[in-house]
Amino acid sequence: MSDRHFAFWPPKVPREITLPETSLWYNLEVSATRYPQKACTVFYDSVIRYADFRRQAELLAGYLQRECDVKRGDRVALFMHNSPQWMLAFYAALRADAMVVPINPMNVTAELAYVLQDCGARVLIGAQTLFPHVEPLLASGALPHAVVATYSDALTTPTDLAVPDFVREPRRAFAGAVAMSDAIAKAYEPRPAEAGPDDRCVMPYTSGTTGQPKGCVHTHRSVMHTAIAGAQWHRSFADETILTVLPLFHVTGMQNSMNGPIYSGATMVVLPRWDRDVAAALIQRFRVTGWTSVPTMVVDLLSSPKLEQYDLSSLRATGGGGAAMPEAIAQKLEKLCNLTYVEGYGLSETAAATHINPQQNPKKQCLGIPIFGVDSRVVDPETLRELPAGEVGEIITSGPQVFE
Repeated sequence: MSDRHFAFWPPKVPREITLPETSLWYNLEVSATRYPQKACTVFYDSVIRYADFRRQAELLAGYLQRECDVKRGDRVALFMHNSPQWMLAFYAALRADAMVVPINPMNVTAELAYVLQDCGARVLIGAQTLFPHVEPLLASGALPHAVVATYSDALTTPTDLAVPDFVREPRRAFAGAVAMSDAIAKAYEPRPAEAGPDDRCVMPYTSGTTGQPKGCVHTHRSVMHTAIAGAQWHRSFADETILTVLPLFHVTGMQNSMNGPIYSGATMVVLPRWDRDVAAALIQRFRVTGWTSVPTMVVDLLSSPKLEQYDLSSLRATGGGGAAMPEAIAQKLEKLCNLTYVEGYGLSETAAATHINPQQNPKKQCLGIPIFGVDSRVVDPETLRELPAGEVGEIITSGPQVFE
């Protein structure tokens, strides 16, 4: 492995990290034990505290095991927008020793059916607003078990924020499916947790460049790596408040806006869909300190005619990937918010980042440098011969976060 990138390594950040020999679920258990009364999620103005979040996830896991016959290594599909229910379902599936299959909420019935058949999931936890795409699969018998999440169940506190109609929608019943709130209310205790670092944890789907989407099988160990690596790189601690608005079905949002913060014991302010004015109001109201985004979100926020009405001074870190940050937008962000956008690079196949820019000296429109334990090279795609600096080729990467 080349060590040239260490010349740009962030100060006070160790060059190696030691991964826990535990499951991802255990991160929630630790944070809920350490900070039981601390806010875990904020949904508009409604709060779930860490102890309650853990307990609800445990009881949902018990339901999955008792009523849906979920066993160690089984797949549980999630088909929702960002919400406390998405996050509870994710950790409930892990507590049941299952592997999570996150599905894009923009998928229609045929796309959903393909993923379920391909991964072998017999259980789906889906949003009420998306259930018209699920009902045909229940009716045909292609999906044996379904749990319905109603976003408005998480709106426990009145709010003056603009809540979309699909979030406010009252609970409805669906034939062949159980409401998530009813599943939790059954109060089934889960069996003792068995999954360890080498059990399968999550399988995001990547479209790649040809054919149908493909599942990327990750273990608890590979997911743990980027969850902890992000927290270490950005020096994120328990007393952070993170804006969770990037889609959680995608690894960047999942790791930087959920799994990393839960590992640290941070608070997550959750938005189901991007809304620049609500995002700005939430940053001000809850003193958000960190926000992982894509450049189009930053462009939209800085274009708001209402921007000067909001106090965004609590933000101390922002960054992301997906596309290069335009120079003009980066300069405007620095001028208005005294923030430098830190760009990074990763894949579904690596459960988020393999490369991130150093915070103290990020290079614009650049993927960054290899992070902890990553060996990354540019090679000739035909001969696989490593190419000199400055030549165009294909990136090959080895690291602890690479999928099975």
